[in-house]
Amino acid sequence: MAPLQLQVATGAEGERVCETHGEALKLFCEEDQTPICLVCDRSTEHRAHAVVPVEEAAQEYKPLSLSFCLLQKQTEAERQKIMSEFEQLHQFLREQERLLLARLAGLDQEIVKLQDENVTKLSKEISRLSEQISELEGKCRQPASEFLNCLGTFKMKHFDSPKLIFSLCFELPNIFKTSIFCPNSRWRKFSNSLKYLKDGKTTLLSVTLDPDTAHPRLLLSVDRKILTWDVIRLNCPEHPQRFDLSPCVLGCEGFTSGRHCWEVEVGDGTAWAVGVATESVKRKEELSAAPEGGIWAVQRWGFQFQALTSPPTPLSLSCVPRRIQVSLDCEQGQVAFFNANSEDPIFTFPSTSFTGERLRPFFWVWGVGSQLTLYS
Repeated sequence: MAPLQLQVATGAEGERVCETHGEALKLFCEEDQTPICLVCDRSTEHRAHAVVPVEEAAQEYKPLSLSFCLLQKQTEAERQKIMSEFEQLHQFLREQERLLLARLAGLDQEIVKLQDENVTKLSKEISRLSEQISELEGKCRQPASEFLNCLGTFKMKHFDSPKLIFSLCFELPNIFKTSIFCPNSRWRKFSNSLKYLKDGKTTLLSVTLDPDTAHPRLLLSVDRKILTWDVIRLNCPEHPQRFDLSPCVLGCEGFTSGRHCWEVEVGDGTAWAVGVATESVKRKEELSAAPEGGIWAVQRWGFQFQALTSPPTPLSLSCVPRRIQVSLDCEQGQVAFFNANSEDPIFTFPSTSFTGERLRPFFWVWGVGSQLTLYS
């Protein structure tokens, strides 16, 4: 919609008047989006246009103006937030640059020092070898009997030059095995800092298990922090929220907004799944373990790790995780998983819309010896 055109004259009492006719601007032309006077309304320029009283037009456009002002404030707040986050990133990178350059300068000094020490050692060794060669040449010129008499004592002298030289050859490259030359560790540190800023310093939640949703083969500890599969089916009371077919249980906590994360100790178990489920997830029939069925989770089944997409996505992990961090961002529609010990990312589901539905922590476990422990 075009902005209001208010390039008009002002009357003696400060009232806006028409520049052409000098009359008060009592009407508003909706087609030209400008206030006009009664004479303008009868002119050929505006005769066929729809007009309304200026008071009515003001009431119509006032909510739009307020919405526009609110949008401007929200945009400015978001701009300031983005600028602040990137300034923190820039500060982090500047500090890393300073530390790396300082460390490199220190390494330069170490290399020069080591080089000087090695040159000194090699010079001494060369001198010693030269003396031994001269001595050996002198012995060779002696009569055979005298030469053989001193040969035994000569063998006892030190011939460690090859050992020394090899040690010097391998000493210098060891300097470059420091963390400064390990890009993975540096990138992980940077990525963690970026994630820390992006997540808005999310506090780790202490999640508890909801016994009303637990499958009859699942045992819950008294504090509702430990989940174990049992071969014996428990005699649980009927409950509309209980999982009857799949060995699942939900957390007591529910979320419709904000960022949240919690950690689950999976240990050495070989059949488990952790993640997020909607409140409306199926309880009385087989699960559709995928976002289409209201579940965002990662699973271990034997020696295979996979994200429960449709179809499942195999995961190639550098190490077997023992503790999983589940990260939920309701506004961004994102569920992500991390190795809580190494902070390495495991999998992030594509962003989606949760449509305001309540989301709850989701747990699945199966098999003798399989156990999940909620970290608190």
